[in-house]
Amino acid sequence: MSPTTEAPTVPGAKGHTDGAGAFVPVQTRSERPWSFDPTAFEAPTGREVNWKHTPVQRLQRLFTDAAGDAGAVSVAVTGPLAAAGLALGAAPRGEVFQPEDLSAAVAWSRSAEALYVSVPAEAELDEPVVIEATGAGAELLAHGHIVIEASRHSRATVVLRHAGSAQFAQNVEIIVREGAHLELVTVQRWDDDAVHVSSHQARVERDATLRHVVVSFGGGIVRVNPSVELAGTGSRAELYGLSYSDSGQHLESQVYLHHKGAETSGDVLYKSALQGAAARTVWIGDVLIGPDAVGTDSYEANRNLVLTEGARAESIPNLEIETGDIRGAGHASATGRFDDEQLFYLQARGITEDEARRLVVLGFLAEIVQKIGVEDLEAELFAAIEEELAKEAGL
Repeated sequence: MSPTTEAPTVPGAKGHTDGAGAFVPVQTRSERPWSFDPTAFEAPTGREVNWKHTPVQRLQRLFTDAAGDAGAVSVAVTGPLAAAGLALGAAPRGEVFQPEDLSAAVAWSRSAEALYVSVPAEAELDEPVVIEATGAGAELLAHGHIVIEASRHSRATVVLRHAGSAQFAQNVEIIVREGAHLELVTVQRWDDDAVHVSSHQARVERDATLRHVVVSFGGGIVRVNPSVELAGTGSRAELYGLSYSDSGQHLESQVYLHHKGAETSGDVLYKSALQGAAARTVWIGDVLIGPDAVGTDSYEANRNLVLTEGARAESIPNLEIETGDIRGAGHASATGRFDDEQLFYLQARGITEDEARRLVVLGFLAEIVQKIGVEDLEAELFAAIEEELAKEAGL
């Protein structure tokens, strides 16, 4: 009998070539299949490489191809640009986005009209465009698709804000045209019973820059996964993240940065603080430097500060390099408790232990907050960190 070499019918698997006639899971990020059709994906079991760190049993409604509930999530847009709608098949919807899992495929098919924000060519916006999504109830199901396009040589900031509660599957499609500079900040301050699974996919063209920031403070389960392709020569991506997980919260990001064009550069830094016996964060960082990405300079890092016993941080950095002609590439990960030397140093100068701990946490997280560049939002997030620290003091 000849070896089995046919393409697998199960997403996330590939065939053996050793005559075993079996399938092995796809392990590398670049090999994952995609489809706009939800029926092409099986419901996750928690054994798949992209779901094994996620509590999939709490996401079951997001895996069903059911219509969302009317009014489950309301969306408002404020700022210097008005939003339009994009039906399925209307450009540029689908130019970049390709669903890689079941919830993203369902959100694609169930979003009859996408929200479209287009920054005109050469425009430089002095204030951010703010998109606010507010959930109406934890039992309500919602789907959404957003397309954000920064036209040639434009410059803009877009802030996505999430509050209230819902079970929300969301896709965000980001296109950064030649020479443009786009800053996108997504803030999750949901109620504690909210479930939010979001897939962000971006393409950055020649000499363009994308700064993408994920901030997660609220929600029962929040999974925001950014995927960025540096397609054009000289393109750059800065991918930053900040999360603060309390007991019972699961905050997750799986980051993928694909260096495709030459002379591209990437900087990935995610930080999280965890407090409470059941607090959990997950960070998986995948960087692929393709065969044509000569002259690439890329670095990714994840840092986690565990504030109480029982909290758990998962951190998995991965790096694939397919060309030897690069300027540099590296990755790092660290998870730990308070630095006793830092606390001793502060206490030796008359600062109380509680205040010393507060200063250490603020200093640890401030690096990400200060990269946002929106003054009002930075002040709000520093206040949110103070609120979280006050909860920790009461544990």
